[in-house]
Amino acid sequence: MHFLNDQQPTHDLTYSDVFMVPSDSSVSSRFDVDLTSPDGVGTTLPLVVSNMTAISGRRMAETVARRGGMAIIPQDIPIDVVAEAVRRVKAAHPTYDTAVTVTPDTTVGEALSLLPKRAHGAALVVSDGRPVGVITESDGDEIDRFAQVREVMSSKLLTLSSEQNPQQMFDALTERHLDFAPVLQAGTNRLAGVMTRRGALRSTIYTPAVDRDQRLLVGAAVGVNSEYRQKAEKLLSIGVDVLVVDTAHGHQRKMLEALEQVCEVRDGQASSTGQRVPIAAGNVVSAAGARDLAAAGADIIKVGVGPGAMCTTRMMTGVGRPQFSAVLECAAAANESGAHVWADGGVRWPRDVALALAAGASSVMIGSWFAGTYESPGDLKADTDGRVFKESFGMASARAVSNRTRDAAGFERARMALFEEGISTSRMYLDPERPGVEDRIDQITAGVRSAATYAGARTLPEFADRAVVGIQSTAGYDEGRPLHASW
Repeated sequence: MHFLNDQQPTHDLTYSDVFMVPSDSSVSSRFDVDLTSPDGVGTTLPLVVSNMTAISGRRMAETVARRGGMAIIPQDIPIDVVAEAVRRVKAAHPTYDTAVTVTPDTTVGEALSLLPKRAHGAALVVSDGRPVGVITESDGDEIDRFAQVREVMSSKLLTLSSEQNPQQMFDALTERHLDFAPVLQAGTNRLAGVMTRRGALRSTIYTPAVDRDQRLLVGAAVGVNSEYRQKAEKLLSIGVDVLVVDTAHGHQRKMLEALEQVCEVRDGQASSTGQRVPIAAGNVVSAAGARDLAAAGADIIKVGVGPGAMCTTRMMTGVGRPQFSAVLECAAAANESGAHVWADGGVRWPRDVALALAAGASSVMIGSWFAGTYESPGDLKADTDGRVFKESFGMASARAVSNRTRDAAGFERARMALFEEGISTSRMYLDPERPGVEDRIDQITAGVRSAATYAGARTLPEFADRAVVGIQSTAGYDEGRPLHASW
């Protein structure tokens, strides 16, 4: 990347401070752009879901990996819960969505409470491993919540076969004016998953992020305060694909010591299994920080202090750095050491993801932007106007600190809760047009692919090399914002 007319910034820049200039291009189609991340993790999209408790869980990890990205399970989750989440992600089908299933005896109220867990908006009624009906939200209208599903389900069920390709599945659904159908495993007629019309289209556009056994990728995080070595050993033993050593202030001795020990554990496992799991570490915002983490063994450097929507660090401490400049500087330093950078936080629009990649990031970590989706872990709630939302909170908030220190003595736990640098509760509303994380991924990848065509780039390394970026005023940024109503 280079700046327009070789202009050199006189101050640090956020994503909103910059724009990209079109270049001579022979790339005529978005589909000619390969968005595989160059960091060697195995993701086919440069998207990583942040290790935040309110955002990254099993459903999120499975869905994002199916489209080519990866989620990081937070460090505050008990190890047995993480193990079960990893097991279920690895067991999920790389193409078909996992069905929400109930039995014919399930109550209507319970079935309806499960529907928001998946974007496809329906639950399969399963008996003896085979689908016998389907229930949607409209089936429960004006029905006693204690009635059984068998009384209201639709038993006229289209089933698809795993032998059908995505276009055949799409055509079968379209012919019946349906948006959803179970997929049965050829030969056994056991439930393999579900397919929607949009899912069939997506399966021809995206390539799942999978391990060498063709199972979906998932990562997990460890902190730096205690037992990180033991937890790293357990996470590696349960099959995580990336380890993230994570703390808000990544350029400190405790981080470097923890990182070196986690790398030692990883290298010991690699010598016996032959599989070397990448290690990411952070967060930092300077070249010196990136170099020190790379020297301590990090394959990937997490960059970002304070740009996240749930973070109050900059307002509380004055510490942090505008994210575009932080990514640009850290990516250059990491590249010198043979490491890569994940840009962590600060993205609100697809343009911001594109600019982070132009600055040299190999992937972009997204948190709050994905909080208001069906797949985030929280329960779906509604405000007084009927708008639905999920609750989100920062990982340095009093709420998160309380969860993280649940095993500490009462006095010490109460004392630590006095210090917070994050929002403890925030309503992240679901966008009616993009309520699922896959809808957001469609939006992001459309923008990033198009940005690459403007730069004349077919791969992300080419994009980072060819991008021409200029500096703009606040008025320049506002000029580019769309109007959803007339003047």
